[in-house]
Amino acid sequence: MKKRDRLEIIHDILKIIKDHGNLILPTPLLRFSNLSTQNFNKYISELLKKGLIEEKYDKNRKYYSLTEKGFEFLRKYKNIREFMEEFGL
Repeated sequence: MKKRDRLEIIHDILKIIKDHGNLILPTPLLRFSNLSTQNFNKYISELLKKGLIEEKYDKNRKYYSLTEKGFEFLRKYKNIREFMEEFGL
């Protein structure tokens, strides 16, 4: 089994959030992302700092949601993957 690289992990986290109605609790996101808690926290911090995701609160529960920049990342990542597959890379 191939190890995921950094961009694949970021893509996976963002896609999980999108696929869950653009609103997901941290625990399910951790479980679906298949990362250790330490790595998960590192990636979440980076995504928050870069403005790809945001925290939302409802009744004292924290959720993660994509920003427009996060949606744009997913669109561009898809284009790059299609380009690479077209050329067999």
